[in-house]
Amino acid sequence: MRILVAGATGVIGHPLVGALRARGHQVSALVREESRAKALNEDADTVVVADALDQQALLSAVSAARPEVVVHQMTALRLLRDDPAEAFALTARLRTEGTANLVAAARAAGARRLVAQSIAFAAAPAGDPVLDEDAPLYVDAPDPGWAATVRAVAELERLVLDNPDLAGVVLRYGTLYGAGTAYARTGGTGQAVLAGRLPLPEGASGVTSFVHVKDAVGAAVAAVESDATGLFHVTDDEPAPATQWLPAYARALGGPPPRTIPSALAPRLLGWFITHQLTAARGAANDRARAALGWKPLRPSWRDGLGTE
Repeated sequence: MRILVAGATGVIGHPLVGALRARGHQVSALVREESRAKALNEDADTVVVADALDQQALLSAVSAARPEVVVHQMTALRLLRDDPAEAFALTARLRTEGTANLVAAARAAGARRLVAQSIAFAAAPAGDPVLDEDAPLYVDAPDPGWAATVRAVAELERLVLDNPDLAGVVLRYGTLYGAGTAYARTGGTGQAVLAGRLPLPEGASGVTSFVHVKDAVGAAVAAVESDATGLFHVTDDEPAPATQWLPAYARALGGPPPRTIPSALAPRLLGWFITHQLTAARGAANDRARAALGWKPLRPSWRDGLGTE
């Protein structure tokens, strides 16, 4: 098949291009101008250049590729270390304006299928510790930044799935670990744990569902080649409370054990989102992806590698 990967130099997009070509597909990499040089060294058959926020440029680039399937892996999270506010703001625009532009371009180019990246940790913290895809999203979160992020996620999912001209698939990735992620040894979270700067609030019962980058890539390949449509959690088989995964992660990194802090101090010391992750977040069940996409994680537990890369 002819496949266009938007965001082809990212943590998932880069290995996805090679994985799709290894399966015999013809792959075009869609990148921004500043990533052209990097993309030319990738494994794609062709490289097309456009900013997803420039509607006309995107229409021209996607039309030139003539894809049967478009894969949306676009974020601006590369900016997280240098400018977190800009990273989240631009990612929200890519999930809303960028997705709308990509949907229009895919339709104009005659694509039949669109596979898009989303997140599995945007559910409202209510109900069971582990939730399926039908759980409501946390669009009314008390933190304005997280509420804006979740609303952008909801809009991305609506744009992809509410489209009669495209078979839409949304892959809600769990918390990514592996090379190039925040949870790699050199990543932001890894460095915080090594420095002893990620403590455990008392009663840290928030649940995290992890997924290795290679399993995220495998799910994207499965979604491209499947006829299934809809929302799918792409996570490992072992959702874990913070009291389990954070100490184990610290040991794997060779860092100090996380100290315990009073829960009332957590928002001030850690910020709203990290406090939410450690104390209130829900995990995500992967049963639907297993059944409909025929996918299963090659690393079924975060214990198989979190903190070793």
